[in-house]
Amino acid sequence: MATDIDSEWVYGVHAVMGLLKADPGRVHEIRLARQRRDQRLDRIRALAETQGVSWQWAERAELDRLAPGRHQGVAAHCMAGPLRDEDYLLGLVAQCAAPLFLVLDGITDPHNLGACLRVADAAGVAAVIAPRDRAVGITASVQKVASGAAATVPYVVVTNLARLLRKLRDAGVWVVGTGGEAATVLYDADLRGPLALVMGAEDSGMRRLTRESCDLLVRLPRQGAVESLNVSVAAGICLFEAQRQRRAAADRVAGGGE
Repeated sequence: MATDIDSEWVYGVHAVMGLLKADPGRVHEIRLARQRRDQRLDRIRALAETQGVSWQWAERAELDRLAPGRHQGVAAHCMAGPLRDEDYLLGLVAQCAAPLFLVLDGITDPHNLGACLRVADAAGVAAVIAPRDRAVGITASVQKVASGAAATVPYVVVTNLARLLRKLRDAGVWVVGTGGEAATVLYDADLRGPLALVMGAEDSGMRRLTRESCDLLVRLPRQGAVESLNVSVAAGICLFEAQRQRRAAADRVAGGGE
């Protein structure tokens, strides 16, 4: 079995199910609560058997020890996720006509990152990018909140975020940052081509070098008294606006328009 250095425990029904569907080769074994019986655990057990992944019953106290959060009666011992780097991102740019990236600068809360991964999966994001410092990373808590998206959305950690953004720009990616001080409203920006959408932390926003590495800054038009939105909510609005523009452009082409 893998050592603690190159393995991890993933817990939660959706997180474990997502791993079994997307990357069962990473899963060494699954522990299921002996006292708990419900259809979701039955589906996990059946899928594990189909995928050739071993499972066994466990007492609640054992699961509580393996999974520090709310495990919902299931935990999976897995190999750590694959490491991806700048070359991986540049390869995506070369392979895809209009890749969509989500860049997170300074997101340290695991619930925010997990929610951002869920949004990124739903919006068809090619990869989520974050700096090595001032970032939470893919923890067991993040994977549980992500509800399986941590297994389906590539997560790329870079040493120097500003440098990476400049490389993406040189490769033809339009880098759009978000900030309340921006003059351009989100809906007035062209988000149809290769795009890296940069989101900062809710309290502090993007760092200065990150902001200076953007081609354009946009803001969400707000009408209420709330000064800022949760980063995952803001990311969802921006990503789906990009998808709306892309779909509208594709429909025009299909209909014979420009």
